Amino acid sequence: MQVEIWSDVACPWCAVGKRRFEAALRTFEHADDVALRWRSFELDPSAPRGHDGEGDVDYVGRLSAKYGTDRASAQGMIDRMTATAAEDGWRFRFDRIRPGNTFDAHRLVHLAADRDRQDQVKERFLAGYLEEGAPIGEPATLQALAVEAGLDDAEVADVLASDRYAEAVRADERRARELGISGVPFFVIDRRYGVSGAQPAAALVQALEQAWADRSTLTVVGAPPPGHDHGAGDACADGSCAV
Repeated sequence: MQVEIWSDVACPWCAVGKRRFEAALRTFEHADDVALRWRSFELDPSAPRGHDGEGDVDYVGRLSAKYGTDRASAQGMIDRMTATAAEDGWRFRFDRIRPGNTFDAHRLVHLAADRDRQDQVKERFLAGYLEEGAPIGEPATLQALAVEAGLDDAEVADVLASDRYAEAVRADERRARELGISGVPFFVIDRRYGVSGAQPAAALVQALEQAWADRSTLTVVGAPPPGHDHGAGDACADGSCAV
């Protein structure tokens, strides 16, 4: 069963959603049969690659401006988010966060998928941005974090110096628009079920179980009405064929 998660590495709720999905898998009976794929979503495609100094660290001010509220209210939002994340094992430091464009980070997450290190790289980028204040848009930062997560240093450098995986990122974003995804995290199970937001682990388990149960059902197209054999297509069954 395939689970795709659209998210951004500069997204606090995406980090919380990752932890809750991991918790859900720990209690899901068929976890070994789940293939996870992280998909790209940029919350702010217009963000600059780098940052312009210490002023960028003022997350309270940026949040206040975004939602048109005062600094005290913005700080309250941050405090609640920090406390929620702590329940799932994250130690967010909004006082350290430095904004940056995440397009190159998404390209490296695609590289990581090809090298079977996608979850590790995704985790490292989230922790770097949300806990350590790493400037996630800067190539040198991405290089260091990706190598720490197990990618080859030379290959990471090659990706960052080229446009490799750029189309893969754009394809993910086009697919998100087609699916009507406007916020992240967004979980898509077998391209049939969608779960929006960082839902509790119990809700994610329920979605996984429903999707798994529906995998075993089959709708037969063109079958005759009950009690009528005529009109059925010719077929072999029970080790023999009527010819």
